[in-house]
Amino acid sequence: MRKSELSPQELAFLQSRRVARLATVSENCAPSNIPVCFVYKDNRVYIPLDEKPKSVAPTYLRRVRNIVKNPLVSLVVDRYSEDWDCLAYIQIQGKASLLHEGSDYDEAIAYLRAKYSQYLDMNIQANPLIVIEPEYFNVWGRNFAPDRSDRDLMTIIRERRSVRWFLPEPIPGELVGKILEAGRWAPSPHGVQPWRFVVLTSESRRQELAEAMAETWRYQLEMDGQEASVVEQRLAKSKARLISAPLVVILCLYLQDLDRYPDPDRQQAEEIMAIQSLGAAAQNMLLAAYALGLEGGWMCAPLFCPDTVRDVLHLDASLIPHAMLTFGFMAREPVRKPHKPVEDLVVLYD
Repeated sequence: MRKSELSPQELAFLQSRRVARLATVSENCAPSNIPVCFVYKDNRVYIPLDEKPKSVAPTYLRRVRNIVKNPLVSLVVDRYSEDWDCLAYIQIQGKASLLHEGSDYDEAIAYLRAKYSQYLDMNIQANPLIVIEPEYFNVWGRNFAPDRSDRDLMTIIRERRSVRWFLPEPIPGELVGKILEAGRWAPSPHGVQPWRFVVLTSESRRQELAEAMAETWRYQLEMDGQEASVVEQRLAKSKARLISAPLVVILCLYLQDLDRYPDPDRQQAEEIMAIQSLGAAAQNMLLAAYALGLEGGWMCAPLFCPDTVRDVLHLDASLIPHAMLTFGFMAREPVRKPHKPVEDLVVLYD
């Protein structure tokens, strides 16, 4: 189907794919078709000329020479599955050019490095980017949910990132159930599962919670001496993050089933173990969501206003709100911060 713009789910599918096929044509009408890495941002496709082994300098590659002579290109992002109900592709027809510098160039480089960790160690900014301005899309398929079923566990762990902005597309109840199930299987002290989950899919409920939490944060920011304009800007962004996420899961610490000790040191250790376990449940959920084609983010806001969260959601006093996880289909590629190498983290290996 020929379209001038993509639906939210089609956009999420396009942004989630790791490889596309770029077709160009020379001035003599000789075709060329190669796999490429890419990001799609603000209705433009950005393709790097990276440092993988090549027989010629990047700017002399056939795809570059073709674009200089004939800017008309086609980019295909597809998915093959043995379940043919999951077959899908998006073809982008447009005009390509080379981008050498500027704010768009810098942002695209950052987004490419956020999507592909391999680029963190590559000098991709030494070369221009191929930019495609779409003229229209050809879309085919019935199921455009991002598919990461081919990823192994270590790939899922490395690729997962914290996403702040989501599309308004609702999350199917089946996927919500799988995310919660993943949290249920987290390790816990004595196997007591010292946490409970609050699941919010109602926009009105998220709005109510965001407004109440914002008032607490406003007081804290003003106490820190933040300027009024800065306070309002930060509050607006925080509320938007919470309200726009189609699924919010609040993880609450539940200490009633822990062992009891007469001395405070061991009792404090029990509570610390419970908090550590809650973090494991959060990680399980985030990894499961990513494996299912969703994105997630971790917000610590409930730690700073647990009473407000309890009051707004009418939670029992035995529940201590700790972490807030947001889930959905990605609307904006995050800028990913580099992770320290293992050798910087291991202090003893004997």
